[in-house]
Amino acid sequence: MSNPVHDSRAFRDALGLFATGITVVTTRGADGEPVGLTVNSFNSVSLEPPLVLWSLSLGSSSAPPFRTASHYAIHVLSAAQVGLSKQFSGSREQRFKGLQTVEGLGGVPLLEGCLARFECRNDLQYAGGDHLIFVGRVERFERGAGEPLLYFGGAYRAIGAP
Repeated sequence: MSNPVHDSRAFRDALGLFATGITVVTTRGADGEPVGLTVNSFNSVSLEPPLVLWSLSLGSSSAPPFRTASHYAIHVLSAAQVGLSKQFSGSREQRFKGLQTVEGLGGVPLLEGCLARFECRNDLQYAGGDHLIFVGRVERFERGAGEPLLYFGGAYRAIGAP
């Protein structure tokens, strides 16, 4: 059954049928405070040069620090990190509460124990409707081990046995 494009709830529900990984993106604001949020709009762009992208709502209170930051880090979450995903999608004041971080490129707070981590220079930004699209040049990355945390149909999922 087709739905009109102007039905944003139906459009969002249809988009939710594309399974995505879950990431937490972090940076440091001009005031020195850590900033981070849960994002599932992460994608690779190019191998040469190494580029990745993600997007953020223009209305997000986190948009200004990410717009002006020199660097940010994208943390790919494992299936065991549902709690971390929820923490970074909750109250902005509570996102780093109780977490140990290490300092990355540009002073960015890095989270430990993730499936993968990409430290990026904030290279390009593009307006895309009600979102801002960030293209980051990967300057350093790490790989971990485990199963990915997925999001599908409005719920967290994990890869099941074949």
